[in-house]
Amino acid sequence: MSSDNSGKYHQNLIPDANDDDDGMDIRNEEQSMVHQNVGAGTPHHDLQSDMEMMKERFAKLLLGEDMSGGGKGVYSALALSNAVTNLAASIFGEKGKLEPLAPERKARWRKEMDWLLSVTDHIVEFVPSQQISKDGTNMEVMVTRQRSDLLANIPGLLKLDAILIETLDNFGQEQEFWYVSKNENQDTDNSSQRDDKWWHPIVKVPENGLSETSRKRLQYQKESVNQVLKAAMNINAQVLSEIQIPESYIDSLPKNGRESLGDSIYKSITVDSFDPLQFLSAMDFSTEHKVLDFKNRIEASILIWKRKMNQKDGWNPWGSGISSGKRELFEVRAETILLLLKQQFPGVAQSSLDISKIQENRDVGLAIQESYSRVLESLAFSVMSRIEDVLHADSLTRTLRCSEIDCSGDTDTLGIQ
Repeated sequence: MSSDNSGKYHQNLIPDANDDDDGMDIRNEEQSMVHQNVGAGTPHHDLQSDMEMMKERFAKLLLGEDMSGGGKGVYSALALSNAVTNLAASIFGEKGKLEPLAPERKARWRKEMDWLLSVTDHIVEFVPSQQISKDGTNMEVMVTRQRSDLLANIPGLLKLDAILIETLDNFGQEQEFWYVSKNENQDTDNSSQRDDKWWHPIVKVPENGLSETSRKRLQYQKESVNQVLKAAMNINAQVLSEIQIPESYIDSLPKNGRESLGDSIYKSITVDSFDPLQFLSAMDFSTEHKVLDFKNRIEASILIWKRKMNQKDGWNPWGSGISSGKRELFEVRAETILLLLKQQFPGVAQSSLDISKIQENRDVGLAIQESYSRVLESLAFSVMSRIEDVLHADSLTRTLRCSEIDCSGDTDTLGIQ
């Protein structure tokens, strides 16, 4: 994924941090949508039920998920993060099909996310403002405004959310592909089902494949969702970088980067001539576990080298014979590898460092931004994967059809390049 395209899309979606009116307009628009779907014309007892549910949710958050009230609950930031994660899991689950959300699920998602996001309205900072007194004197006073990072990211995340929901809604009238379970599938050739997604329903397309119009529309929607994925990943990475690294994680690290990476990987990174793409192509990433383990090792080595460079002027228990210049070079190489790895495997699970940050974080504003961007990133990746499944089934069907007839001189008829 191109970092240039990702940054451009990020800038288009995320309003300027000083643009108060735009941020409030977007938030008010989202709240209006919630009221239209949930509140408008709702009987009094339903509204009362919503209020009771909201009271219960926030009571649990205040207790830190400890219903005994014994003070053993988690931090408020982690409680809110868990609330967003659990809500997304209950609404979206693991998307196995391209289909719209049920109206009640969509309404619940918007309503309960609005409840959780309402916390951010009260996370403020002081900013200078001009005020004219009664005698006409112009003076500068300090006023409160929503914290700048929230003012920048929350409206953008709401837009990404709306794009994903709208994309799913667009598949409501789709007629050119459908799904069957494994038991319903009577074909002897099940090659259209990818081996790494054996638990998902099987995608079916017409005998001649999708029409050109449908294929182009799917490609367009895939690109759109891919841009949402990039933007959500950018926000999540930015927020995670602002969360302090817990001391417990630092204490668990090896004393040097070589021990963290292992001899083989360390030698490959520290050679004179280094090509990150060639390095990654030689690695074994056959399972998600191997990808995650490698990601953990790289992140740990980066942190070790950074700490050694920051402590080079004082006593450093992590010291070694490697010069600061070489250590800085190794760190840059490792960061390049990590960036390429995240782009190559956007759906990989969170690393040990990320989990440690989320669990120990106490900043409520960062917790909400991190969890919201993470669930949107996960949803975007799932939707894009399901679109790729349909395109994959279409490609196999057209290839099979082409092998059955003589299309050597007329491949354009089936849309095969």
